[in-house]
This record gives sequence, C-alpha cells and structure tokens, in this order.
Amino acid sequence: MHLLAQIVTGLVALIHVYIVLLETVLFQSRGRRVFGLTQEKADIVQPAMSNQGCYNGFLVAALVVGFAHPDPEIASAFTVFGLACVAVAGVWGGVTVKRSILFIQTLPAVVALALHFA
Repeated sequence: MHLLAQIVTGLVALIHVYIVLLETVLFQSRGRRVFGLTQEKADIVQPAMSNQGCYNGFLVAALVVGFAHPDPEIASAFTVFGLACVAVAGVWGGVTVKRSILFIQTLPAVVALALHFA
C-alpha cells in the first residue's frame, strides 16, 4: 500500500476509534453532546448506540488487520473490505441520520480506497 493510502486509511481507522468511544464508553458524557441528544433521549438510545459502537469497532478491526497482516494480499483484502464497509455505512448514515456523515465517514474512506488502488 502506498504511503499516502496508508496515512488516509490510518485516519479512517482513528476516526472510527473515536466513534467507537463516543458510542460506547463516552456516550453519556461527550457522545451525548456530539450527537446533540437530551439526557432523556440519550437514555432511550444508549443500548442501540452501544451496539452501533460495537459494529464500528469491527470496522476498525478490519483496518488494523489490513495494517498488521504479514501477507500483503490478505492485508489488502482486509483493508479494501474495511474501507468499503465504512463507505457504505457512511452513505447509509448520511441518508438516514445526518448528511454530514457523508463527509466525516464516507469521503475519507472513498479517498483511501482510491489511493489504495492508485
């Protein structure tokens, strides 16, 4: 993987580590504020957000395996899979939740994918 592709992929992974933390362990404090939720709404959606955070953790895991696996073909497959999943999840989030997700999540993943194949 080219250096620029690695940097952008690493950025995507770091964004998702932050998202995992916001949706799980930091949800009632920072996460609630970032997502613009009242305490009452946060109490209602907390289990679903925690579950969503778990799924975002799997995206991070795929990208980490892409960095760490010693076989370049397997590493590439994990990276492409992880970035494609991030991009699709970002499109879905942009359509169903908030348009800004397209720029925060989808755009960096698509850029990383393009650089990966460049």
